[in-house]
Amino acid sequence: MSTTHLSPALPDPADQSADLVIRARGLERRYGTGRTAHLAVAGIDLSILRGELFALLGTNGAGKTSTLEMLEGLARPTGGTLAVLGGDPFRDRRSIRPRQGLMLQTGGFPADLTAREALAMWCSTLTRARPVADLLEDVELAHRASTRISSLSGGEVRRLDLACAIAGDPELLFLDEPTTGLDPESRARAQHLISGLRERGTTIVLTTHYLDEAEALADRIAIMHRGRIEREGDLAEVIAGHPARIRFTARADIPALPQLAGAAQQVNSRGAAAVEISTDRLQEDLGELLAWASRHDLALQDLDARAPSLESVFLGIADDTPADSSEGISR
Repeated sequence: MSTTHLSPALPDPADQSADLVIRARGLERRYGTGRTAHLAVAGIDLSILRGELFALLGTNGAGKTSTLEMLEGLARPTGGTLAVLGGDPFRDRRSIRPRQGLMLQTGGFPADLTAREALAMWCSTLTRARPVADLLEDVELAHRASTRISSLSGGEVRRLDLACAIAGDPELLFLDEPTTGLDPESRARAQHLISGLRERGTTIVLTTHYLDEAEALADRIAIMHRGRIEREGDLAEVIAGHPARIRFTARADIPALPQLAGAAQQVNSRGAAAVEISTDRLQEDLGELLAWASRHDLALQDLDARAPSLESVFLGIADDTPADSSEGISR
């Protein structure tokens, strides 16, 4: 489900006077030493503004997890500079950590506790915590407060994880795959809650494998690949310049394709032709193609025409992964 939010005007992250919550320059994370060393994060720049929702996406082994660990103050960078909430997140962790919230991929609540008891136990570890009843209301679990963890649905447990993450009323919230494994209804509910937090002014760093989730929620998006940021900006900026795609199948003996603005590839197999056209002029080429098919009384099976999207950009970047990319440590 897509969620539309109205975003207040945000300053330009390139502006030196912008209100930056996270600022990284030449950030590196290296594992090992000598010839076996692996550079997981290879000198990235990041600027995340107060009040924005920033989606950090990554291909397999891109270095996204290593980047998050540095931003969260769990690991010290091996190169570059990093400031989070005005300080060093690793060195100044004691002062910065209370201003952050963190939602991990898995929680790990004791199964025999109720939702209220589990949340109260977590709140007791915080310097200042919001009332448990208010938190349960925020994540729409007030009616399940007396239900044991073992009896909650997967979506309800993830909402309880979110309640723990926001219990300290954080300025900066890290959400690591917050909706993975949820059914569509639970995902939609979780996305609604995340949008509400962002609208209240919380700065959010989101990681997700659901690209439609990043499209719907994020003010800006960054895609990491091989330790570097390949694309960054709002959705329009990320997909700018990426071609549209037309695909269809037909009989193998089709006539020569018409003159098109885009580039076509044809693969014949078992008496059928699979054709894919990559184009920057989708409407024009689609019109030419349909007219051509009509002139030749040709049925275009499985016809699919798609404008560029975050998914097509992401997959295009992922396809650039070399066969030996699994060597070394990738996080």
